[in-house]
Amino acid sequence: MIIRKMTIDDYDSVYNLWMNTPGIGLNDLDDSREGIERYLKRNPKTCFVAEKDNKIIGTILCGNDGRRGFIYHAAVSPEERNNGVGSALVEAALNALKKEGINKVALVVFSDNQIGNSFWEKRGFTAREDLVYRNKIINE
Repeated sequence: MIIRKMTIDDYDSVYNLWMNTPGIGLNDLDDSREGIERYLKRNPKTCFVAEKDNKIIGTILCGNDGRRGFIYHAAVSPEERNNGVGSALVEAALNALKKEGINKVALVVFSDNQIGNSFWEKRGFTAREDLVYRNKIINE
């Protein structure tokens, strides 16, 4: 397995992985090819894929706003789970954020995603019970 930076050429394989991973919340605008291309241009050093036998088996989108890091759409193909793929992707993303001077990272996991919540908890990500997550769609 190799971990490398994600490029827009990976989009079709990555999108297919997301579509086949329960617990990933996608939307038509942000997760379109154009949306992901925009994200990768803003965050060219912090998004990664895992490859095995020339096939993408995992991915993590990671970026920052200059103050905080954010992780989105971390996914590993079911047949490759529990083999260190997710941990390697997280390590790559966190190291990239450190190099960018970022000291803290956040992510959102659906409350009913038991596999995802367990994964993040085992890696030291704590749940914040004092926050309410809010969002608003500004473009349809």
